[in-house]
Formats: sequence, C-alpha cells, structure tokens
Amino acid sequence: MLTVTISPKYQVVIPKEIREALHLSPGEKLHVFRYQNRLEFVPVKDVKKMRGSLKGIDTAIKRDEDRT
Repeated sequence: MLTVTISPKYQVVIPKEIREALHLSPGEKLHVFRYQNRLEFVPVKDVKKMRGSLKGIDTAIKRDEDRT
C-alpha cells in the first residue's frame, strides 16, 4: 500500500507507480469524490477520446415498453 502526505498547502503527490499505471500526465484533471470516509480520484476523460471504448458491448437487453 502506498502512502502520501498532505502538504501545508493541502497538496498531495500521486506516486509514480499509480501515475504510470493510469497514464496520468501533468495538467490532467481529476474528479474528487468523498465516499464514506475516503477520497476517490477519477480521471476526467475527453468524450472524443473515449469514442469506441464500448465497442462490442451487448446492447440486446430487454427494455420497458416506454423505452423503445
């Protein structure tokens, strides 16, 4: 488990191992959520870059009558 320290300016450094695994780069934006007693950081992705990311997803689901 990795540990970070909050600076006097309330900043944290994301460890290199995590940055590389998530392909984060300087200036990239993250959404921050409070969930129970923890913080969660989620990278903000550009919609155009996400094109094709759901390729192959099964869309054959049963829909309610009013949703067809």
